[in-house]
Amino acid sequence: MMPVKPCTGCIFVVKYLYESILKAGYKMISEVYNQSQFLTVKAAYLYYIKGIPQSKIARKLNISVPTVSRLLNKAREDKIIEFVIKDPYLECIELEQELMNRFGLKEVIIAADPIENKIEEKEENPDSHKKLVALEGARYLQRIIKDEDVLGIAFGRTMYYMIHYLNPCQKVNAQFVTLHGGLNNLSDELDVASLTRRMAMAFGGENKILYTEGFSSNENLTSQIKEEKNVKKTIDRFKNVTISVTGIGSFYPDLKSLLVSYDFLEEEELNHLIDNGVVGDMALRFFDVDGNECNTDFKDRTISIDFESYKNIPLKIVMVSGVNKTQTVMSALKGKLIDVLITNYSLGKSILESTYFDSDV
Repeated sequence: MMPVKPCTGCIFVVKYLYESILKAGYKMISEVYNQSQFLTVKAAYLYYIKGIPQSKIARKLNISVPTVSRLLNKAREDKIIEFVIKDPYLECIELEQELMNRFGLKEVIIAADPIENKIEEKEENPDSHKKLVALEGARYLQRIIKDEDVLGIAFGRTMYYMIHYLNPCQKVNAQFVTLHGGLNNLSDELDVASLTRRMAMAFGGENKILYTEGFSSNENLTSQIKEEKNVKKTIDRFKNVTISVTGIGSFYPDLKSLLVSYDFLEEEELNHLIDNGVVGDMALRFFDVDGNECNTDFKDRTISIDFESYKNIPLKIVMVSGVNKTQTVMSALKGKLIDVLITNYSLGKSILESTYFDSDV
């Protein structure tokens, strides 16, 4: 008997039915597997609530690690679990993005306001904001500092707090340089030389101190001091600074500068600065509403990094807090004096909502 040769159409139909059965089978298996909601919930519970590693969950449930990963993905997709960043922390993240976009900053870090000060900043504990900003500053610096960096340091209370939060276990082969001379009668904890030494010690780096006063009595004396061997050697290092860490003193609308609160300025000198349009100070340099250096009597008798050299530093980190410094920070932003802004929520929000660029002082 002659064998029957199957027609091409029959082969196609059989092949189609076979593939359909396979697909239906896979679909059935998949649907049955997906219906194991208890397993999905249990995997999510063990991982997110109990903190058990996926490898241990796999052994406990007698499934593979990739299966655990799929179950966790399914738990997210099916809204079995949801991730929520609570206020005020979510607001800090949103504010960070808005400030970066508006001012073209390299990075913004927002410290949530103290809970007791969430509604209105309280004057009785102004340092609470500084400490939170200082903590963020310390953690940021530890993330980005690397071997061969040269850090320029300015004096300030936030800087003092920041050093307390540095992890002494992290060692970096970096140099730490004072950006300006010292100030008479300033407590040792705030003195720029002391701060620089302590920061260098925390990182296991090398300190380079400018052993001279920040202000001299006249321009000629300033020139002479700058030519002294040890002073000149430190000043020459300013051009090698890769990262600066400073605060901001404010002269408008309120006098919120350590130069004022510690009486480094005589009344006549203070009036002179205000009359010449000073709105703020950084590293003993005074700037105006546009973020440009003011042409004051102090300009040529200050022993500090010069304004243009400061602006050329690749990464300028500024730590600042307090809504009363809104206009001053806006001016610094306008003058491109800040690359990384580390601040508290209230000040960050005030900066974002400010129309200071459109007004005259």
